Amino acid sequence: MADLRLNHVTKAFGETVISKDINLKINNGEFIVFVGPSGCGKSTLLRMIAGLETITSGELYIGDTLMNDVPPAKRGVGMVFQSYALYPHLNVADNMSFGLKLAGTQKEQITLRVNRVAETLQLAHLLNRRPKALSGGQRQRVAIGRTLVAEPDVFLLDEPLSNLDAALRVQMRIEIAKLHSRLKRTMIYVTHDQVEAMTLADRIVVLDKGNIAQVGKPLELYHYPVNRFVAGFIGSPKMNFIPVTVTNTAIDQVQVMLPNQQQIWLPVQSEGVTIGDAMSLGIRPEHLQNAEFADITLKGEIQVVEQLGPETLIHIEIPQINAYLVYRENDVVDVHQGQQFAVGLPLHRCHLFNQEGLACQRLHQEAGL
Repeated sequence: MADLRLNHVTKAFGETVISKDINLKINNGEFIVFVGPSGCGKSTLLRMIAGLETITSGELYIGDTLMNDVPPAKRGVGMVFQSYALYPHLNVADNMSFGLKLAGTQKEQITLRVNRVAETLQLAHLLNRRPKALSGGQRQRVAIGRTLVAEPDVFLLDEPLSNLDAALRVQMRIEIAKLHSRLKRTMIYVTHDQVEAMTLADRIVVLDKGNIAQVGKPLELYHYPVNRFVAGFIGSPKMNFIPVTVTNTAIDQVQVMLPNQQQIWLPVQSEGVTIGDAMSLGIRPEHLQNAEFADITLKGEIQVVEQLGPETLIHIEIPQINAYLVYRENDVVDVHQGQQFAVGLPLHRCHLFNQEGLACQRLHQEAGL
């Protein structure tokens, strides 16, 4: 087990820079999740840690050892790829033990490790089966087991659930969480699935165009995003945004005017905010209120209704503020397309972002932080 440090790590392919001056410390036994849109450099960063990509500049340490020029096999790192990559002609036991055999591990030690990992992953009754006789979830567990038997200090997972159906993803997500709880190994997990990131991570690293946009606990990123990109990326459906103009400031308050000329005071830091600034007000779909209980109401026409069973997503076009809002309501809501619908704007739940996309710090303390 070991901590991991990246100091000013950069990766470039010719003139194209993929990872830009990455600085990150991952603690021993921590579960870190890299998230971001396609092409943001998540997998490239993981592959540099594994030694599958060279580092253009900067330093990578595992424990106290500089790893830049250390070959992958000697880094104490194990990696699970997006593809299962199992040998179809070998059974589960042979697939899991293949790397150990190549490394010259003694037969008794191989058997001990394979049996121990098989018990952990609930594969003991499947050791004699070949991959074609396994379900997708079982194959994924074999791929994870193949890495576990090597007993790496750092465990890397590159979108390991992306090939599974929805039900299996939920099942395997729970299995991975339980596995980390038992093993206490350092794990770094790459995904674009926000549910996986929010439920698995001790901390989330949000990447944007090769840069680290924010690092923090899941609820910290959810309630206190540092910029509009993180606010729009964390959470599904994403945060609603309304264009506003600053009309006044006070200590720990900013007054903004909505496009319908309505003015409201928001409990956010006013430092650096100037009257006349064009800004964006952000509000999450689940934080919009039933208009009956709100002081500030916005009314528009329902464009789409998504009845999901435990919740309903209502898409509303609101011409008076030149915005299209998504409202999330728990349980089933009896509404239909074309209907007029009003929602409330709770001021203590609102975020404010300047023209550069940077957030004004919210002052309301959320539970669980």
